[in-house]
Amino acid sequence: MEQEIKLDKSMFEIVGKDVSKSMEITRPSMTYWQDAWRRLKENPVAIVALVLLILMFLMAAFGPYLQPYDYAEQDFMSINNGPSGAHWFGTDPLGRDIFVRAWMGARVSLLIAVVTAFINFTIGVFYGGVSGYRGGVIDNFMMRFIDVIFSIPSMLWIILLMVVMGSGIQTMILALSITGWGGMARLVRGQVLQLREMEFVMAAKTLGADSKRIIIKHLIPNSMGPIIINLTFAIPGAIFTEAFLSYIGLGLPVPTASWGTLANDGAQVLLVYPYQLFFPSMLISITMLGFNLLGDGLRDALDPKLRT
Repeated sequence: MEQEIKLDKSMFEIVGKDVSKSMEITRPSMTYWQDAWRRLKENPVAIVALVLLILMFLMAAFGPYLQPYDYAEQDFMSINNGPSGAHWFGTDPLGRDIFVRAWMGARVSLLIAVVTAFINFTIGVFYGGVSGYRGGVIDNFMMRFIDVIFSIPSMLWIILLMVVMGSGIQTMILALSITGWGGMARLVRGQVLQLREMEFVMAAKTLGADSKRIIIKHLIPNSMGPIIINLTFAIPGAIFTEAFLSYIGLGLPVPTASWGTLANDGAQVLLVYPYQLFFPSMLISITMLGFNLLGDGLRDALDPKLRT
């Protein structure tokens, strides 16, 4: 049988208490966004994706100046040359430098994607915020309008608009924005429906705040986490859509370059000169991967439930 262990006061030591230590703040006070940035920095994959995207934007801004060629300059003595010291990404069937055209195309593709995402963000946040806060008949009517828009495939809207209005950067942005805000509006509406019954909204109403102030100052800021995450996923979606439209011939007019038009040109000579498709496709893939990995990191960093 096991022997019973008897406890005696001599076996313990009175430590006592230190009031000064109990009042110490061991962790600095942080705002929500400071804490989110701290957690994002602890995610190495997200940081690598962020650095990669910063490099892509810097190359889009300064990359074309690293080579002494114009993106539309034709050199029939350098047709279809492979990658070399003179032409880092090679040349196309018209003798144009693919490196310069790739980074000029990055400017166009990223411009279209970022502007489209911003327009969808602005319209979606306003529309969804009003719909979710008002509720009732107004909410029902506004959501049915979105259902009508979504009943027709978005790609069909885009293709019809591009055919009617012609190709161009402005038309491309309009085509991608005309239906893209619906998803953002639904997301914001769902967040506002959850937040509008909370105590801080009731307190704002009691203090006399009108609907506009409540939506702008209270509901939208408290929904920014999911909104920003959705925004990071919307940008690569817009890049892919632009590339797809340019690939099927509904993109930008010649000689304007975008990643989609470069991929379309490279696909024509894929079996003979594969490098002409490889480089623009690689840039599209890297950018989309970077935004998706950053979005995953932001989703973890902005989730209050994961706070440590």
